[in-house]
Amino acid sequence: MRLDKLLANMGYGSRKEMKKLLRSGAVTVNGSTVKDGKTQVVPENEDVFVLGEKVEYRDFIYLLMNKPQGIISATEDRLLETVIDLLAPDYQVFKPFPVGRLDKDTEGLLVLTNDGQLAHELLSPKKHVPKTYFARISGVVTDEDRAAFKKGVTLDDGYETKPGELVILSSDEISEIELTITEGKFHQVKRMFEAVGKEVTYLKRISMGSLLLDPALSLGEYRELTEEELAALTKAQ
Repeated sequence: MRLDKLLANMGYGSRKEMKKLLRSGAVTVNGSTVKDGKTQVVPENEDVFVLGEKVEYRDFIYLLMNKPQGIISATEDRLLETVIDLLAPDYQVFKPFPVGRLDKDTEGLLVLTNDGQLAHELLSPKKHVPKTYFARISGVVTDEDRAAFKKGVTLDDGYETKPGELVILSSDEISEIELTITEGKFHQVKRMFEAVGKEVTYLKRISMGSLLLDPALSLGEYRELTEEELAALTKAQ
């Protein structure tokens, strides 16, 4: 990999800024000052330093975000704020993307990565990766609803959903539930409750596969996946 491309990818600035940085003698490779950005390096095997700081190269990043309402699950949008806009520049340089999507008014667990293979594995309908949501429902949720979800319900467009596991936490004029599904049709949770005559008033995703929403993350905050979390996610695939 070209040295200037490596440094740009790791967030040290644009290609133009890299030229200036290199000319200043701030960059060393294996202890020797290098001023030519075209120099080829093997980042996994060579020691690259910028201003005395070691460049820790990596191909992929894996982030866990607690997505807030009002933010869209996209990489860019001319009008609306996206989940990528919430990331620090140090992470944006990796060009991550959301794995799947959460609706604009839905909160909770969202994985962002630039690892296309992992994203494919998590989203593939053949993998049946379970996703669990917490929701508040306008209306009394009943055992009949639970039985209907267990068999699968017919959505407004005629699609018959796969079975879902409905756990009723409280049942009143405003009910609280957890629902686990293994697919991700457009507005699926909301449409499943519409199919049984009820309305979702609040929705939050709390798990995806083995990955749980970190209660320490406030809305809009994010962190890198731990090695254990990443290993569990990839092993499950």
